[in-house]
Amino acid sequence: MNFCLNNNPTEIFERYEGNPILDADEWTYVVNSVFNPGAAKVDGETLLLCRVEDCRGFSHLTVARSKDGKTDWKIDQNPTLSRSEEFHEEQWGLEDPRIVWLEPREKYAITYTSFSPAGPQVSLAFTEDFETFDKRGVMLSPEDKDASLFPRKFGERYVLIHRPIVRGEQHIWISFSPDLVHWGEHEILLTRRSGWWDDAKVGLGPQPIETKEGWLIIYHGVRETASGSLYRVGLALLDHEDPTKMIKRVDPWVMGPRKDYEYRGDVPGVVFPTGAIIEEEEGNKKLRIYYGAADSSVGVATADLDDLLHYLLAC
Repeated sequence: MNFCLNNNPTEIFERYEGNPILDADEWTYVVNSVFNPGAAKVDGETLLLCRVEDCRGFSHLTVARSKDGKTDWKIDQNPTLSRSEEFHEEQWGLEDPRIVWLEPREKYAITYTSFSPAGPQVSLAFTEDFETFDKRGVMLSPEDKDASLFPRKFGERYVLIHRPIVRGEQHIWISFSPDLVHWGEHEILLTRRSGWWDDAKVGLGPQPIETKEGWLIIYHGVRETASGSLYRVGLALLDHEDPTKMIKRVDPWVMGPRKDYEYRGDVPGVVFPTGAIIEEEEGNKKLRIYYGAADSSVGVATADLDDLLHYLLAC
């Protein structure tokens, strides 16, 4: 399918007809909203680590599991990962996780936004089973968020994508570290574009996804309108061995708020992907993205990976 020729890139992702797949009504304890989950395949199941906002306005993270990634969710009875007095940066909660299986450590690495009066910061935790967690604290100082590690090293260095605010501007940056503690060689990777659909700010969506063509980057872009912010989804592709080298960035957005549940919620007009899984289906690779809808519920959308890469490279 040539999405360039039919000039309709918004058809690349197909929303699940049962959306939203998770919301506050599914929870066994009282919460305000459920959104922005990290995603991983664990023991043959889809695992979502959901951001859950309580009725004080603080967020924590709770695991939900499903065999097909769409229905029959089993949700932890209590918060899975929540703020700790030991980590002062978590005073106002934990938000928006991204998950990778970090090959050098043979563990899942969770990057998340920790929130305190100092502002949002990027924090790191490790787990092997999503039951016990090894929190490592702040990776980068505020104000910073929308972060994910790459699942492998490049040479001897770990690599992180994140979104600091520098001189009042909100671009996507990339940084390097020998030990996950000391970070340097910071540079802008993907900029906001004045006058475009992503002119106010951009930020990483799900974790970087390695494909045959390079690292697939799904990101959110924001445009301020007379009725508020519009959060839409864009695509870019990075080089296999040099993640600072961008091969391609698609001009139009490929997904934006359209459905009622994407407009009706705490923050209307938001499609905010934070988790992704690739699975084989009848010989084809299918990409599932999990996203927060209007900061109130979780939706899922799918795309044929080859179609998506063809569109990205051809347009």
